[in-house]
Amino acid sequence: MGSALVKWVDGKQFIGIDSTNHSVVLSTPDEGIGIKPSDLLMIAAASCSAVDVVEILSKKRMPITYLEISVTSEQEPEAPWTFRKIHMHFKVGGRTLTEKAVAQAIQLSEEKYCSVTATIRATAQVSTDFELIQES
Repeated sequence: MGSALVKWVDGKQFIGIDSTNHSVVLSTPDEGIGIKPSDLLMIAAASCSAVDVVEILSKKRMPITYLEISVTSEQEPEAPWTFRKIHMHFKVGGRTLTEKAVAQAIQLSEEKYCSVTATIRATAQVSTDFELIQES
């Protein structure tokens, strides 16, 4: 079972604390001091997939030397601004990587391992693409 705690700081500022006692500052854009909660959802999806991709490629003996995931989204124009689409673009680098291995790792994360995207997929279309950065 998972757990988390959110504590109000002041105004529209909060501290989110996870089950291992790590924290993140959250706020609305007008407070300008923390992450927007809706952006944190995109960060959660990307970081969940990042963990999977790193682990899967490591098990294939294809370690990565670079990983960056940019996330874009579309939300409904009216409250509660439900996410309609989330797209993750992976930039992956490593000396021994192949396009096939990277594609398989991303697909396994999407379809089998990432709890965040599995949950989001119930209401939003989640898509991915990638570019392989060859290193010498």
